[in-house]
Amino acid sequence: MSAKKPPPRPTPTRTPVRRTGRNWVFPTVIGVVVLAGVLAVVLSAVGGSDPTGPKAKLEVSPEVTVTGTALPRYTGAATDPAVGLAAPEIGSVDFQARTSTAGGVTGKPYVLAFLAHWCPHCQAELPRLVAVERAGKNAGVPVVAVTTGTDQAAPNYPPSTWIAREKFRGDVLVDDRAQNAAQAYGLAGYPYLVWVGADGKVAARTSGEIPEEDLPAMFSALAAGKPVPLPSSGASSNAG
Repeated sequence: MSAKKPPPRPTPTRTPVRRTGRNWVFPTVIGVVVLAGVLAVVLSAVGGSDPTGPKAKLEVSPEVTVTGTALPRYTGAATDPAVGLAAPEIGSVDFQARTSTAGGVTGKPYVLAFLAHWCPHCQAELPRLVAVERAGKNAGVPVVAVTTGTDQAAPNYPPSTWIAREKFRGDVLVDDRAQNAAQAYGLAGYPYLVWVGADGKVAARTSGEIPEEDLPAMFSALAAGKPVPLPSSGASSNAG
């Protein structure tokens, strides 16, 4: 007798494996990261990505207030009608939008330097004022820089960068578009310096470049309450 063949074994049935969804986790994370990156770029472009980050400088004041009577327009005449008049007080802001005031009675002498960023003579004068102050030859008299005549389309813009580049350490007051601060002091050209005594009255006004060697004597006279020696008129830019 021949041996019987064993019956064929049944084919094993495979249980289908269910996908748990883990295969989708990695792409989803990538998508979220990419989306976050896109949003960060957009927010950065509009300046809203980080409310604690650096703020844009304020180059033109939204408003300037003037307290007191405006000075007559400067003409360069041998006898300046503004000498002896009370210096008006001007209120505005600095480049960081902080309140800034200048002029009036402070009990100490001071100088207001009206400067336009595009004026080549202002660009020459500001380093001289800085050098005299750094050398201690300003007799302790502070200089307040009043940035005025600001024009975004003009050279050497913005004024905040220029002032910082020259390492000016005094206070800054930003004029408005109407140049109310400059008009209150009778500006006719740049650079324009108004020398004010401790009594709050105008001691002298000068328009145009002043040689660095002449500045110490002018500061010393103002600090001592003496007449400010006026140099010959230097080169200036017309204020229009």
